[in-house]
Amino acid sequence: MVEINALGQAVGATLTDWRIPPAPSPVVLQGQWTRLEPLQTEQHAADLHAANSCETSGRLWTYMAYGPFASKDNYRQWLGTHCPGSDPLFYAILPHALGMAVGLAAYLRITPASGSLEIGHLNFAPVLQRSVAASEAIFLLLQQAFALGYRRVEWKCDALNAPSRAAALRFGLSFEGIFRQATVVKGRNRDTAWYAVIDRDWPALRTAFVRWLQPDNFDRTGRQRLALSALTAPLLAERQKSA
Repeated sequence: MVEINALGQAVGATLTDWRIPPAPSPVVLQGQWTRLEPLQTEQHAADLHAANSCETSGRLWTYMAYGPFASKDNYRQWLGTHCPGSDPLFYAILPHALGMAVGLAAYLRITPASGSLEIGHLNFAPVLQRSVAASEAIFLLLQQAFALGYRRVEWKCDALNAPSRAAALRFGLSFEGIFRQATVVKGRNRDTAWYAVIDRDWPALRTAFVRWLQPDNFDRTGRQRLALSALTAPLLAERQKSA
């Protein structure tokens, strides 16, 4: 919505009801299929490293700014050095069916004054990838952010990371563009693709997630009956453009 000020200039709408939200707290996020626990290095490192080690080619780390890690001790040391703190705020992902940590996610670039934050540092072990628990983990992070009063949740990834770009759209985050030569990662250029969902989009997106996550949407083998993308695609502000 656009307003016209006293000088005849177009300006953004006045946010009469919005209040600066609090920073996310390190609390457990509980879902039907999984739970997210604030990362504790000594509690979660061994399970995370074991789950990650099932993937031996190194593909898990190609688009990450860190890794792979040569040993469990190297990984624990990295977690202990880089992951404590409130921004990024790391969560371990523990599917109910497994009862152990098999993935990481984080809030980062948390900016309460602007009402925005980012979901990133996504690192899903093979056993978590393409699972209901993985999708619910993203839902739980989105749900908490908007419940706290954030206006905007971002998702950024290497523009060449096709799986991450597809996931962003599947989760209902709209494509917003490519930042060329945004950074350097492991000595390589990285163009960054931006995606986001805003508060006015969230009620419809939440309804889509809740419908998709219902147990009766999955058969006895865990195969989905209705695809999440079928529910979220109509909600996207703009479909992904070719880079």
